[in-house]
Amino acid sequence: KLFNNEKQLEGWDIVRPDTQELFFYRTDSPLDKYVASQGHILRTLFRNYNTGEGKDVSGLPVQDMCAGINAIFGEKERSSAMYSVIHSRALEGEPDYRLLGAIARRSGCDPMAALEMKPRYIKKILRPLGMMKNPIVFITDGQNSEVLDRLLADPEIGPMIRTVPEGASWVGGDLTLALMANAFIGNPASTFTGFIAKSRLALGFGHNYLFRARDENWEWKNVCGDECVFDKSIMHVLA
Repeated sequence: KLFNNEKQLEGWDIVRPDTQELFFYRTDSPLDKYVASQGHILRTLFRNYNTGEGKDVSGLPVQDMCAGINAIFGEKERSSAMYSVIHSRALEGEPDYRLLGAIARRSGCDPMAALEMKPRYIKKILRPLGMMKNPIVFITDGQNSEVLDRLLADPEIGPMIRTVPEGASWVGGDLTLALMANAFIGNPASTFTGFIAKSRLALGFGHNYLFRARDENWEWKNVCGDECVFDKSIMHVLA
């Protein structure tokens, strides 16, 4: 329920937690109910999105959520485009590495693969999907160019890599590109990756690859289901 003014709050018990309390809040709801609740919220959110018209609450012009996908595929072709997205997130110092390591221990995923995004790792995901001949869109925080350089140098992956033009690159545009992809590869220690994966699940998209590890035959496999991004026993505050 949305309240538009203080008068509408009459008769309600008002709780005003601070930012830290909200960040560390952990629901007591069972996982299935939490996933359903979060999914409903995310679907409601995406019913209305910025199209580049009007201004935000600060009076600044809004940007177009479709800027990135339009720049790469065009407005007419975007709905039929088949592509995958890699989200590369550089972790900032020892605390972030510990965060990924903790998620790896709780989920069973590899503690470095989703950070390094090496060509072999990417191929083991995309080849079985038949996606190696389709564009691979690379979105990033821009803090570790080595990941992109390594992928561009690969003879199979390099020619398929697409990056968002600078004028069209912003968080909303990158989000839409990742949402609409046929396959999404991300880092579970990234809040942006987590939001993308949750939104894709809420909107009915599968093929999210965050939690991967090698099996006894040294082959890569998923080790945690799609709903792991919502599981507070694994993701803690990131869920």
